Amino acid sequence: MSSAAARLFVWLQYLLPRYALTRLCYRIARIRQTRLKNLLIRGFVRLFPVNTDEAGAAVPDGYATFNDFFTRDLKAGARPIDPAPNAIVSPADGRISELGRIERGTLLQAKGMRYSLEDLLATDIDDAAMFEDGNFVTIYLAPQDYHRVHAPQAGRLTASRYVPGDLFSVNDATAGRLPRLFARNERLVCHFATDLGPLVLIFIGALNVGSITTLWSGELRPRRHGLPSELELPQVQNGYAVERGGLLGWFNMGSSVIVLLPRTASRLRDDLRPGTPVRMGEALATRRDIAT
Repeated sequence: MSSAAARLFVWLQYLLPRYALTRLCYRIARIRQTRLKNLLIRGFVRLFPVNTDEAGAAVPDGYATFNDFFTRDLKAGARPIDPAPNAIVSPADGRISELGRIERGTLLQAKGMRYSLEDLLATDIDDAAMFEDGNFVTIYLAPQDYHRVHAPQAGRLTASRYVPGDLFSVNDATAGRLPRLFARNERLVCHFATDLGPLVLIFIGALNVGSITTLWSGELRPRRHGLPSELELPQVQNGYAVERGGLLGWFNMGSSVIVLLPRTASRLRDDLRPGTPVRMGEALATRRDIAT
């Protein structure tokens, strides 16, 4: 996309009825009429390079709706988890949007553009301070990607906070031109206690993402206004336990995921750069407290 086209795309988003369009996409994606939903799935596969060979069911007949196909599970073994005990793994398929050090309470959104960690978390300064000088990785999920999200590390889910917000696109054109994009959009902030310390995984909402679903909250529909709300967690002793690579939830249409890792606990892979493709289960970083 040219620079002029990218600016126009971002400008048009201000004019679009973003929530109305998202509600419309939500309804279309759940049409159960066989001929129409099959037409939607086949059209999507022609438009985007989806790897249907790894889908967990036959395409398109194995899916009751387009959304069922979009949030599809994969065949067993399609996403092996890195076996190294020191690996912190990618929670999703996608492409690295940005990554690096959290400096002075800010994260890099795009070249020359930063945003506040405190704003992103929508919480008190103490929560943000735990990640000062830590690392972050932002992963953009393109339409053809596998859209389920998994745990980067074993641990316990200790808090889950829904933050209402806007629904701008999170593609490169918007991320490079719209200040504080990830702190503007709706999001689900998930806090985990792990052996390496606190870890945060954030589901970022976006244009046409009809909802976010997790195993503990069910489906969360977009809400533009209101205060952040703490979601009730399952009543289990010592928190909701997750395994490394365990399923957390999925996007009902595509978006981005941000992972926050604490200071001194991890080292990002040297070969990762913005634009690097990643798959769920491969190592993003290594734990410093376990020898390689």
